Amino acid sequence: MDSGSVEQRLQALAQNFVVEKAVKLGPAAAASTAAGSSKRAAVLVCLFKGEDGDLHVILTKRASTLSSNPGDVALPGGKRDEGDADDVDTALREAKEEIGLDPSLVNVITVLQPIVTKRGMAVVPVIGLLSDIKAFSPAPNAAEVEAMFYAPLEMFLKDENRRAEEREWMGAKYLLHYFNYEADGKEYVIWALTAGILIRTASIVYQRQPLFPEQRPKFWSDVAQNTAAMP
Repeated sequence: MDSGSVEQRLQALAQNFVVEKAVKLGPAAAASTAAGSSKRAAVLVCLFKGEDGDLHVILTKRASTLSSNPGDVALPGGKRDEGDADDVDTALREAKEEIGLDPSLVNVITVLQPIVTKRGMAVVPVIGLLSDIKAFSPAPNAAEVEAMFYAPLEMFLKDENRRAEEREWMGAKYLLHYFNYEADGKEYVIWALTAGILIRTASIVYQRQPLFPEQRPKFWSDVAQNTAAMP
């Protein structure tokens, strides 16, 4: 898929999202989403066009002092706060808190269905487009973020610098993917849920399947009864 087709795809996703959000928004939807907020989180898959013309995604390395997943590569995001209107609100707020990304710079393209972790947390990927990367002045929060870097989105469809481990949960086997990537002279490993979200995002944006067997965990699709799709 050439760059023109990718841009058209992103525009179509953005237009559909605006329409769907207008239809789904309402008191009942907001209430149902709030009811499951204690077990709900959102992450921002923030895309932008690099100097090479390809789409890149903003990633962070979590601070080693954090109690949850210290040192792991992650997408900006976190748990829902009571004051958040929806999953988009959560993702944009967390991105601002973690890396100083102004929400006004991000055009939300679409929101994917929640992915449920083994602990029962429903994680909602929010895909956004940063039209001008030069307008973004990174300000990582040292208490949460050790480093921030950019990776090409299309790499998550390629069978390069990737390995996989077979795991089993509740009798079902699945593959855990690991992508090695170097940025600014540092080596990073993008794996687990973050890798899964980026494989899924790349498949949607580029309209093709990865060049390797994905074999996603079944529990990722088991949306808990107390969660709801984004209003």
